[in-house]
Amino acid sequence: MDFNFSGKVILATGAASGMGFLVCKRFCECGGSAVLADINGEALEKAVESITESGGKAVGVKCDVRVYEDVTRACETARDTFGTLDVLVNTAGGAETRILGAKGDFPDVPIEVYDWGIDVNLKGQLYFCHAAMKIMREQKEGVIINLGSITGLEGSPSAVAYSASKSAAMNGLTTSVAQVGAKFGDIRCVCVAPGPVLTRAAMANMKTALGYAAEPEEIVEMFLYLASPFARSITGTTILMDGGRHIMFDKFHGENGKYGQ
Repeated sequence: MDFNFSGKVILATGAASGMGFLVCKRFCECGGSAVLADINGEALEKAVESITESGGKAVGVKCDVRVYEDVTRACETARDTFGTLDVLVNTAGGAETRILGAKGDFPDVPIEVYDWGIDVNLKGQLYFCHAAMKIMREQKEGVIINLGSITGLEGSPSAVAYSASKSAAMNGLTTSVAQVGAKFGDIRCVCVAPGPVLTRAAMANMKTALGYAAEPEEIVEMFLYLASPFARSITGTTILMDGGRHIMFDKFHGENGKYGQ
């Protein structure tokens, strides 16, 4: 679709790489400006340079999504630098056991690992919704896009906190924030829940009904659509982009009826 984001500003978390970076890059290509927030300062600097060297308007903010002061500073940077904050995309996150290198069954994994998972995948998105809403309320308009996961629907014995954060918790956050936004004006909140996405090679091994994992650009184009006037009536809902993984029966059962990926 022909998106035009001239005069608009996006803020994405986890934006030094992956879908966070791609959505900022595409948003700038469509005429907008971007604030990239990420905990990795070195990678963040390179990501911003990549966009600005191509003619885009972008700034970076080193940010730990678990720290509300960092979150507030990132949102205020968008407003103070570009005059507004029109779109927030919460892409920072990941499976706690994989990222922290924790192995073992659920009761054997240190509780601190699950604390990290809840803090990053749920509280981080809640923090950004809270801080961004303060600015969007004044403007009486804006779009917030949360990132869920098919794992939130199907569960995961190896990443319990990630699954919990990306299921009912994310649905509840999205629906509630959408209700708040409608009260204050034309402020929408939507959750996108992908299945396997080829941001990591291992994702290609996850089964889907269609037989393939999504390209990151597919998810990013949905972000842009939701941020645009084309999606003006979409709010308070979760959009599955899982290649039909949720309709498969055999992914849950191995030869002995045990859960399997």
